[in-house]
Amino acid sequence: MAVIIKVVGGVVALLMVAVIGVVALVLVDDAQADEMSDGGGGLRGVPAEFRPWILQASKDCKEPGLTPSLLAAQLYQESKFKTSVREATSRTGAQGPAQFMPGTWATWGRDADGNGAASPWDIGDAVMAQGRMMCSLLGQAKHSGYSGDVRALALAGYNAGWQRVEQFHGVPPKSFANGETYNYVQIILSTMPRFEGPGLVEITGSGDGPDAVRKAATRIGTPYAWGGGGPAGPSTGFCDGTSGYLNGKCSASTTTGFDCSSLVQYSYWPDLKLPRTAAAQYGATSDHAVSRHDLKVGDLLFWSHGNSSGSIYHVALYAGDGNVIQAPRTGRNVELAPLTSAMPESDYYGATRP
Repeated sequence: MAVIIKVVGGVVALLMVAVIGVVALVLVDDAQADEMSDGGGGLRGVPAEFRPWILQASKDCKEPGLTPSLLAAQLYQESKFKTSVREATSRTGAQGPAQFMPGTWATWGRDADGNGAASPWDIGDAVMAQGRMMCSLLGQAKHSGYSGDVRALALAGYNAGWQRVEQFHGVPPKSFANGETYNYVQIILSTMPRFEGPGLVEITGSGDGPDAVRKAATRIGTPYAWGGGGPAGPSTGFCDGTSGYLNGKCSASTTTGFDCSSLVQYSYWPDLKLPRTAAAQYGATSDHAVSRHDLKVGDLLFWSHGNSSGSIYHVALYAGDGNVIQAPRTGRNVELAPLTSAMPESDYYGATRP
């Protein structure tokens, strides 16, 4: 069998993101973020007064891409969670923690906190309006036919207006507005991990398996990209002549995400260094086969064409209660799904325990 390397002791992973663009754009300040209260619900590093509204806005949206960490990273980019008139009024007249222009607020603003007034300065009103607008933009992005990450398209629409996304058939390039929108999108997507807390899926227990599933759960909503992703997180993939295509076009090369095995590899890394492909992951763990009736959180589940280990084509993580976390296929996102319908039932091959 292939060798799995078990790392003993703590490993600190440093992610350095270099962004070239407009000076006015800001990156998350680690010291300040660490001072903010952390907590569950798939979210950390935000002020306590923002947390319930971010979680509610994410829950209310049926688009899986609107995760709490995306909303939090966007709010930080817009205002650093500031709420005063002096600190949260832009030079162009945008107002409040979610930076709404008055005309846009007239469309999306509601009295979410029930205090009798709909105000872009009220945290609840602002965050829920941000969520409604982003949810709508994600829906537009999904049905637009434009290539790339739907979250990037939605963020570009929030920053520059959807008409600019239509104009450029995607995220406006660096040449547009001195790169403001382009860099706005890149910064928010790259800083999302700072705000990712324990997953939205309730996972009990401790150890490699539950820890891996908690980590995987923070990626629910991330797009599928054939050949994309790895230990460091999501990345663009590639097309191989058969896989990675959507509506006749190579989607993987312009989509930042995971495929099934890279999600599993990412989830266990660095404590358990699994190989890259589903077949190799089966080969590395097959000496610890598990009956379907004895599954535990974190077990690996495999599907095969022709009931052969040489034809394994899919792997998922068992999340408990008959569910799996998986990156299913091109055009879909990382999801929580029932084991019985995650893939064709007749293709189920078996399970192993890393």
